[in-house]
Amino acid sequence: MDELLTVFVHEAHEKLDEMEAGLLAIEQGDADPETLNAVFRAAHTVKGSSGVVEISAIERFTHVLENLLDQLRDGLVATSPELIGLILAACDHIRSLLENIEQLQGGQGGELEEKGSELAAQLSARLHRADAAQDAEPAAVTGEDGASEAAGECSASDNWHLSVRFGPGILCQGMDPASFLRQLGTIGNIRHLFTLLDAMPDAEDMDAEACYLGFEIALADATDQSSITRVFTFIEDECSLHIIPPHSPVDRYLALIDALPEPGISDILLQTGAISQQQLDRARQQAAAAEAGAPAAISPRSGGNNDVAGMVPAGNGDKRTAESSRLIRVQADKLDRLIDLVGELVIAGASAQLLARQSGQSTLAETTATLSRLVEDVRGTALQLRMVTIGETFNRFQRVVRDTARDTGKDITLVLHGGDTELDKSVVERLADPLLHLVRNAIDHGIESTEARLASGKSATGTVTLNAFHDSGNVVIEISDDGGGLNTERIRAKAIERGLIDAAATMTDQEIHHLIFEPGFSTAEQVTNLSGRGVGMDVVKKNITALRGSIEVYSSPQQGSRFVLRLPLTLAIIDGFLVGVQGAAYVIPLVNVVECLELKPEETLGNVLHLRGSALPFLRLRDMFGVSEHAPRRENVVVVQAAGQRAGIVVDQLLGEFQTVIKPLGQLFRHLRGVAGSTILGSGDVALILDVDALSRRAAQQESAALHAVAAIR
Repeated sequence: MDELLTVFVHEAHEKLDEMEAGLLAIEQGDADPETLNAVFRAAHTVKGSSGVVEISAIERFTHVLENLLDQLRDGLVATSPELIGLILAACDHIRSLLENIEQLQGGQGGELEEKGSELAAQLSARLHRADAAQDAEPAAVTGEDGASEAAGECSASDNWHLSVRFGPGILCQGMDPASFLRQLGTIGNIRHLFTLLDAMPDAEDMDAEACYLGFEIALADATDQSSITRVFTFIEDECSLHIIPPHSPVDRYLALIDALPEPGISDILLQTGAISQQQLDRARQQAAAAEAGAPAAISPRSGGNNDVAGMVPAGNGDKRTAESSRLIRVQADKLDRLIDLVGELVIAGASAQLLARQSGQSTLAETTATLSRLVEDVRGTALQLRMVTIGETFNRFQRVVRDTARDTGKDITLVLHGGDTELDKSVVERLADPLLHLVRNAIDHGIESTEARLASGKSATGTVTLNAFHDSGNVVIEISDDGGGLNTERIRAKAIERGLIDAAATMTDQEIHHLIFEPGFSTAEQVTNLSGRGVGMDVVKKNITALRGSIEVYSSPQQGSRFVLRLPLTLAIIDGFLVGVQGAAYVIPLVNVVECLELKPEETLGNVLHLRGSALPFLRLRDMFGVSEHAPRRENVVVVQAAGQRAGIVVDQLLGEFQTVIKPLGQLFRHLRGVAGSTILGSGDVALILDVDALSRRAAQQESAALHAVAAIR
C-alpha cells in the first residue's frame, strides 16, 4: 500500500473506534447530543477520506450510514437497541472493506458486496421519508413582520450557487480538491463549474505544496443546505464556503460579489443564470439610492437562519492547524529500528566506558561518563516514543462485552479504570488476545445467569472490571468479575480425573486455581461458541510468560474472580543490577531490587534468612546453575520483590547498576526456568537476565517444602 492509503486505513480504524464507543454510550443511556454529533462526524470523516483516496465502495456505503445518523441527530429517527445494533454491523462491514484494502485484494468480493447491499438496504429502510416541501429550504428568509428580508426581487435560478476557496495547506494534508467536487455530484447535478486562479502567484513565488484554487459552482437537484455543507465538514477549517439557495433575493448575490476578492464574480453569476443583467443593474441602483451596504455574510453554524456560509475566522483555523502540526504520524517499524539502534548505542557506550576505566586516563573516563549520561537520556526519550496508553485497548472491549452478553443472554456492564496507564506499544499489541479471552471467560464462566444472580440475592446485572496501574516499575492489569467465583472442588476433581495431580496431594486453593492454565483443562459440561474446548487459558499464560510477565488468580465463592497480570513496561531496554557468580555475570531488573547485604551464616537457617525480625527465603544462584567450585568466604544477598513477595538471591559479587539491552534467548533455551533473556556486556560477554518472579516463587516453594518436612518429622 502507498503511504496515503496506509494513513487512510489507520485513521478510518480510529474513526470507527470512536463511532463504536459513542454508539455504545448512547445505547447505555448517554443523552448528550454531542455524543451523537461525534458519531456523525466520525462517519462523515470516513466518507470524506474514502472519497479523497477514491475508495468508492466505502464512500457509497458510508453515505447511506451518514444519512441515517443525520436523521438521528435531527430527531427524525428514534434510537433503539436494534438500530444501534444495525449501525454497529455497518461499522463492522466498513472494517471488512478496510481489511480488504490492507490485504491488497482491491474488490469487495461477492459475499462482501452482497452483505454490503443488504446492510445498505436495511439502513435506507430506517430513513424517515419526509415530503419534498418539508425537506426543501425556504426560498427567502422573512423578518418578524412577515415581510421579505430582501429589498430586491428574487432571482429566477433553480440552482444552488456555491463559492468555494480551498486553503493553501489542504494538499499537505493529503486532500484532493477534486474529490470534494465529486462528492457534490453525488447529492446533485453540477450544471456549471468555474475554476478561479486569481490567487495563483508568479512562478518564482509559487509553493508547489500549496493550493491556490477557488471554484464557483451552480448545483441543481440538491435537497437542502445541510447536505451541501456536510460535504465540506471534513475541511471546514481549511476552506471558505458561501452557499446561496435557489430563488434567493438578488441582494444576496450582491453580498456575495462584495464579499469575494475576485473581480469577475458578477460575470460568472450572469453566465450561470443566477441573476439577469437587468436584475443586477436595478439592485445596484436601489442599493446606491438607499446608501446601504450589502449585509455581511454570517456562518450558518452561528445559529441564525442564513443562506450564505461565511468564512471560518482565520484565528480558529490557524490554531487547529498549529495544534495538528505538532503531531507527526510515524510508522511503527521505524520506531523499532530506532530502539534497536539505541540498544546498540548503549552496548557500545558501555564498552567505551569499560576501556576508559582500564586505560586509567581520568579525562577519558570523565568524557565517557558524560557520554553515558547522554546515551541514557536518549534511551529514555526513545522508549517514551513507543509508550501508549492502554485505554484504547480497554475501550475495544465495550463492544466485546455487549455482543458476548447478548449471545449468552446475560445483562453485563463493563467498568474501566486506569485507561491512562502507559506501557510499550509492542506489549499492548500482544496483550489484546489474552485480555480478550479473559474477558470472554469472565462473561461465560464467571458471571451467573440472571435467574441465578437474583436467586442468590445479587443484582441482575453482572459487572466485569478492567483496571490498570503502575507498581514497582511494572504494569499491573486486573480482570475481575462479581460472579460465582471458581469452583475449587470441581477443578480439583477434574485435575485428579485427568491425572494432573494425585488424589492425596495437599494443595492450597490458589494452587488448585492455577490448574486452569494446564493445556486442555476445562470444567465446562458442554461446549459453546465461547468456551468448553479446553483451549485458551493455557495460551493466555503462555502469551503472558512470553512477555516476561506473570498471572495470578484470586477467587472467592459467590464474590467473583480476579486475574492479575504483571508485565514489564518495555521489552527493549531496562535498568539492571549486575551481579557475579564464579566469573559469570547475571542481571537482575533494578525495579525488583530492594536492598543488598552480606550473607552471615549465623543469621540463616537452611534457606531462610533472619532479616530484621522476619523470615526471608533465599536461593543461591551457584546451586541453581550447578557451579561446582567452592563458594567464596563472603557471599551477598540481593533482596528482591515481585508480585508482592520478597525473596533473596545469593551471589558472589555485586557489580553495580547496568543499562541492559534485552536480547531474546534462542529456541534451545526458551524453556529455561528463572531466565528471562540475555544481554551483551561492554566486554562483549553475554550475561543472563534473571526472571525475578520465577526465582521468588522457587525460593518460597523451597521454604514451604522445608516446613512440611519439619512438620512430618515432628
